[in-house]
Amino acid sequence: MDQRFRTYIPPVTSLRSDWHVVDATGQVLGRLATEVARRLRGKHKVVFTPHLDCGDHVIVINAEKVVLTGRKETGKVYYWHTQYPGGLKSRTFAQMRAERPERVLRLAVWGMLPKNRLGRKLLTKLKVYAGPDHPHAGQQPKPLALVTRRN
Repeated sequence: MDQRFRTYIPPVTSLRSDWHVVDATGQVLGRLATEVARRLRGKHKVVFTPHLDCGDHVIVINAEKVVLTGRKETGKVYYWHTQYPGGLKSRTFAQMRAERPERVLRLAVWGMLPKNRLGRKLLTKLKVYAGPDHPHAGQQPKPLALVTRRN
């Protein structure tokens, strides 16, 4: 086989992971989750390979200050089932943000990752905090500036 037509797969030892910190203040939930999922997956890198973990660690601070467009503040509903008869539960976005603001962003990012072992591994590289403080200063995360386009 000719050498120039071979697919390049980077060696696992050459893959390195950076740390990024994102401030979610005033960011639209879906657009923020899209960029975070892209960074976790590694699609922003030249050596992106779909079946390898070549993404970065992402720290999201101020998750309680994320916003939604339109009337989704009260209209968006999260559902889950307890696996017991009559166990369908629901919460609106406003209730979820008041109770556990980290979970809102984690669910949005999880919806954009692959549903397999790799996706579960990528989700462990996401750290979400409701307030401005995080315990990952030792990793020297680089601030990641995201463009806000709100009308």
